[in-house]
Order: sequence, then C-alpha cells, then structure tokens
Amino acid sequence: MWFVFSLLTTLAWGGADLFYKKGTDSNDKFSHLKIVIMVGLVMGLHATAYLFIKGLAFNPIDLLKYLPVSAFYILSMTVGYIGLRYIELSIASPVQNSSGAITAILLFIFFPHELGIVHIAGVAIITAGVLGLAILEKKAESAALKLKNVQIDKKYQIGFLAITFPIIYCILDGLGTFADGIYLDELKLISEDAALIAYEFTFFICAVLSFIFLKVKKEKFQIFKERDKGYAAILETTGQFFYVFAMAKNAIIAAPLIASYSIFSIILSRIFLKEKLSKQHYAVIVIVMLGIALLGFADEL
Repeated sequence: MWFVFSLLTTLAWGGADLFYKKGTDSNDKFSHLKIVIMVGLVMGLHATAYLFIKGLAFNPIDLLKYLPVSAFYILSMTVGYIGLRYIELSIASPVQNSSGAITAILLFIFFPHELGIVHIAGVAIITAGVLGLAILEKKAESAALKLKNVQIDKKYQIGFLAITFPIIYCILDGLGTFADGIYLDELKLISEDAALIAYEFTFFICAVLSFIFLKVKKEKFQIFKERDKGYAAILETTGQFFYVFAMAKNAIIAAPLIASYSIFSIILSRIFLKEKLSKQHYAVIVIVMLGIALLGFADEL
C-alpha cells in the first residue's frame, strides 16, 4: 500500500502547489504567514476530527517527541511560501523537490537497504526527471522575460532571492523527511496516527501565533476570502495524511517518488491555467511517469 499512499500524496501536493501559486501575492510581504494560517487551521480541524472519529487519545508528549520532525517541515514550508513571491525569477519548485533524493541518500548511508535494480532505476529516473524539469523551467522563464523586454537585476536572477529560498527548503525538507524515515520506518519511535496528529497540532499552534502577529501588525486578513489558500491547505492536509503512512512503510523509496509532485503540478497547470508545455516538458513528464511505473512494478515483485 505504500505505493498507493505515495501516489495519493503526490497528486494532492501537486494540486496544493497549483493553488499556492494562484494564492500568492508577490506584493504582500505577509503572504507566507497567511498561507501558514490557512494550512495550520485546516490541519488543526483535521487532527481534531481524526481524534474523535478514530476514538484516539491525544498525548501532549507526542508534540515534543515529534517536534524535531515538525520543526524541519514547518520551517521548510514557510521558507517555500516566502520563495513563491519570487517564483518567476527562480527554479524553485524542481529544486525544492530534489529533497527526496537527499532523503533517499541519507537513509541509504545511515540505514543500509538492499534495493533491487528496478527500485534503483525508478528512483534514478524520477530524480533525473525532476532535475530536467528545473532546467526546462529556467529556460522557459528566461525566454518569457526576454519577450516582455524585462530587465532583470543579475543579483536577483541568479543570486540570493532566486536560489537561496529553494535551496534552504530543499535542505530542511530533506532533513525533515530523513528524520521522518527514522521516526516512522527505521526505528519506529512513534506511531503513524500519533505522528500525524502531533504534526498537525504543531502546525495549528504556528498558525495561531502567525494570526496574532498579523493582528499586532494590524494587517487585514479575512479567512473566508482566501479561497485559493484554503484549497491549497485542504490538499496539503490530504497529502500529509497519506504521506505519513507511505513513509512508515517504505521511506527510502517513497521519499523520491513523492518529491516528483512538481510534475503533477505542471500537468494541473496545463489543464486549469491553460499553460502551454513544450515537447521537452512532455518528454520529462513521460520519463518521470516511467520511473513511477517502475516503482509500482517493483512493489508487486
């Protein structure tokens, strides 16, 4: 089932990525905090409903036990939300999603696994596809800006804003997923249910603190008018639900597979935002799909 859970996570987060892009205002310096609030709110509601529906007992100690993992994830996501304001000058999404390869390498180094040739081939193909996408997006963005006669300051085109945010996200998310693999798969330090609830309640606490901060700053924020952010939060939470169970079963393979969700984000952008894709984009999508199919085939062996 890890493969099915990984695919569901990938689809959900691909959709979330689409709405994150739609809901981000490049002129709003608090845009990232507003996304944190929406995601934290939905996660808090989901965690509460999950507790009651499954009749689980919540142990506050789990918040502290799982805090290192939660901190890596929430920090990486917040950095990613900030970076969305500069997405047109970066290769953010593909670079961020290469964190799955970092996780797989770390897990393989510290917790050696016996992987079949099909698993290795699938992970390699997906990782190559994500990196290929980064190159294509950069070329497409540069070409579009030239057509619009936009003069880009070099320090932003290849410097701090364009590169730092996605790289920081990649490192933090890679470490978070590595820690998750240890907690859920390698050492079984916490159950899937406890990890899910602890993470979502931690995110909810961050949302409350962010909301208070905006109030202190007298920044206007109306929850029911933030539809795109709300849709992104729902899809993010849906993906998180399946993600925990995927990582608990086969972290070293699930991590790079899930990291390919940028491919699904591109497909959804083509469908709903009518964005045009080049032949090279379609080729990369086919390559990544092939890698996913190989992992699915290996799961049945």
